[in-house]
Amino acid sequence: MVAGAKVRVMSPEEIAAMGGGESPFLHWPQRSTLFAEREMRLRQIAATGHAMGDYLRFMADLAREQQKRLNDFPAVPLPDAQAIDTAARRGLPPLPAADWPRDPVWHGVVRQLAAALRPAAPEAAHPALDRLAEADDVFLERQADALLNNLNTGLDLATAPVVAAALQVYWTHMLLSVQQHHTAQGQPIGRIDDEGMCPCCGSRPTASITRSSGDAPGQRYLHCSLCGLQWHMVRIKCSHCLGSGKLAYQSLDRADSPEPADDDESASGSRAATAPVQAETCDDCGHYLKIMHTDRDPFVEPVADDLATLTLDLLVSDTGQTRHGVNFMLLFGEPDEAPPPGGH
Repeated sequence: MVAGAKVRVMSPEEIAAMGGGESPFLHWPQRSTLFAEREMRLRQIAATGHAMGDYLRFMADLAREQQKRLNDFPAVPLPDAQAIDTAARRGLPPLPAADWPRDPVWHGVVRQLAAALRPAAPEAAHPALDRLAEADDVFLERQADALLNNLNTGLDLATAPVVAAALQVYWTHMLLSVQQHHTAQGQPIGRIDDEGMCPCCGSRPTASITRSSGDAPGQRYLHCSLCGLQWHMVRIKCSHCLGSGKLAYQSLDRADSPEPADDDESASGSRAATAPVQAETCDDCGHYLKIMHTDRDPFVEPVADDLATLTLDLLVSDTGQTRHGVNFMLLFGEPDEAPPPGGH
C-alpha cells in the first residue's frame, strides 16, 4: 500500500545553515566505484527475498561488467575547451545525449557485455543477448537513437538495458575525462537553462538523493540516468515544472505493518515521513520523481533502489501521476516492432 505524508520541507536558507554554507553544485561519479556500488546494493536488496530478486541479480551482473568496461575504456573524442565554454555560455550541456557524435567504440562494449552476461543469465534473457551478439552497427545506432531521444519507435525493449548500459559506460567515461582534462580552466560543467536535466548530457534523472554527510547535509541532488553526474536542486521545487506549491510525498508501507486505528492515521503517516524512498509528487504538473534519503538508509543507491521500489511507481501511476525520471535498466512501453538486428 502507499502511505502519504505531509512533510515540512526546509527552506533553502535553513538547509544551507545546516550545511554550514553554500552547497557544491555537482557531485561527480567515481570511476573506480560507480557501478561496483550499484552492484553491491542490487545484491544486498536481492538477498532480502525481494520479489524481483532474479532480475536484480541479473542487473547486478550487468553492473559488475559495466565497472570492468569503465575501468579499461579507451580514449575517445571529447569537446575541447572552446566547445565547453560555448556550451556554458549558451546554457547547454557539453555532451548532449541526443546530438553528440557517438564514437563506434561503444558498439564493442555492447557486445562485450552481452557475451559476459550470457553464461550465467536466466534462460529468458538468452534470446535478447543473442540478438545483441549478432547485431550490426546500424541496429545498435538505431537503438541508441531511440533510447537517447526517449522514443518508442523501433525500440527493442528486451535488449534496451544492455544497450543503455554500454551508453552509460561511454558517457560516464567522457564525463570523467572532461573533468580530468579541463579542471585547470575552472569547473568544466556548469548550470544549464533546464535545471531539471543533467548539466553534462541533458538527460533526465533517474531519481534524487539527499546527502547526510559532507559539506551539505540534507541537500538534494538529482542523479543522471545516463552519465551518473549528480547536480543540486533545492528541495522545495518539483523537478519537472519547478513549482513548489503542491508537493506531496508517498511511500510504500510494509505489508506486515499494523493497520492504524480508524481515528489514528499518525502511525502510517509517521512511517511515510521516515521512509528511505519516497515519491515526490506535484499536483501542479502531475509528475513525480523518487527521492532517496541517506540519513534513513546510508546504502541507498539511486538506480538500484529505484528498481527495487517498482511497486511504488505502479501505485503512484494509478493515481494519474506521470514519472519524470527514467531508469534505463527497466523500461516500459508498447514500441513498434523493432527491426531485425542484422537488417536495415
